[in-house]
Amino acid sequence: MVPFLENVTRGRGIPKERLKEVGQHYFLFGGVSPINDQNRALLDALRKDFADHGLDLPVYWGNRNWAPYLTDTLREMVSDGRRRILVLATSAYASYSGCRQYRENLADSLAALEAEGLELPKIDKLRHYFNHPGFLEPMIDGVIRSLAELPEDVRDGAHIAFSTHSIPTASADTSGPVEDHGDGGAYVRQHLDVAQLIADAVRERTGVDHPWQLVYQSRSGAPHIPWLEPDIGDHLEERHAAGVPAVVIAPIGFVSDHMEVLYDLDTEAEAKAEELGLPMRRSATVGADPRFAAAIRELVVERAAVERGQEVTPCALGALGPSHHLCPVGCCPARAPRPAAAGADSTYA
Repeated sequence: MVPFLENVTRGRGIPKERLKEVGQHYFLFGGVSPINDQNRALLDALRKDFADHGLDLPVYWGNRNWAPYLTDTLREMVSDGRRRILVLATSAYASYSGCRQYRENLADSLAALEAEGLELPKIDKLRHYFNHPGFLEPMIDGVIRSLAELPEDVRDGAHIAFSTHSIPTASADTSGPVEDHGDGGAYVRQHLDVAQLIADAVRERTGVDHPWQLVYQSRSGAPHIPWLEPDIGDHLEERHAAGVPAVVIAPIGFVSDHMEVLYDLDTEAEAKAEELGLPMRRSATVGADPRFAAAIRELVVERAAVERGQEVTPCALGALGPSHHLCPVGCCPARAPRPAAAGADSTYA
């Protein structure tokens, strides 16, 4: 058993047999999740970008499910005298698990610090960045590189499968502000906008209009609960049956090459493509790309200006425009009502 999986799944009713099965995925990669090293690389990129642009801000790191834990990191920041904190969640899209749950984690940590008698800092969470150029450009380049790696005779006919984490359809339908609730909610709408932006950019830069579809991976819920589909494995089978000569999988729902990318795509999906005799390439996530680090800096500067009451023009591409700075009431509702934690503003209630 990989211990942190028990933290990830606590309270979700997932059988131990399933945890043991998923734990075996980690043992294929040395028994260690790659995400902490990837987070360290992003931290290094951020610190370099901040320094290069004269932004004198310390950067800390806290996890939800493994050390360094969020509460410990916030306690360290308070001890260091930090009274105003900006939070970046390594999830670019709106959903309960990708946004509101992080805000609940922050509220829980603040409540723990308050119980210890510590002075609580003011915390603000950066807006969603799914359509920021600094998030999109590395993925566009990754898709173009992956297409170029395909055999020339299948390259122009290649299909692009834009992949993200499947979530329960009920969670998707209530993702984002109330006005976005409905079939797929903001979660699906935002991913579709990103996929369209990348596909359009690929067409403009290569001269080839590749067909594409949004697909899902990494489902973990009970079989009777509807989750977003199609699954990437089923999609590869369907595309092969339809005569598609090759596929590029673009994991647009993920910031780094963590286990769900390395196993679900580089292991399972790749094995499925080999079984089908379907040429396949997987494009890169943004990781610690300097353009992504620059985008985070821009989001920090933007939010600081908003908090000072200055007029700003948020940077965003596509049809949806920039996301909200403060989550409105009813946005990505929790599974059950939660009281506001002391020391947290309405953003974290």
